Amino acid sequence: MPLTERLRTVFADALQLPPGTDVDHLKYRDIEQWDSLGHMTLVAAIEDEFGVQLDTDQVIDLSSFKVAADMLRDAGVDE
Repeated sequence: MPLTERLRTVFADALQLPPGTDVDHLKYRDIEQWDSLGHMTLVAAIEDEFGVQLDTDQVIDLSSFKVAADMLRDAGVDE
């Protein structure tokens, strides 16, 4: 499964998004579910799904779906 599709699933599951939510354009605090607790849940879910460890700066910088996808590509996660 491509990275972006896997990441959409991680976002949807971790943030408990209703079906049809536009995940690709989602940004931190755009929705109620992506608050500070939701953010940490999302970080843990990304780390589990992709087998990566995000450092503190990455956790802070993770502000959108696009940023998360770029971080994973930079970490060497294949499409």
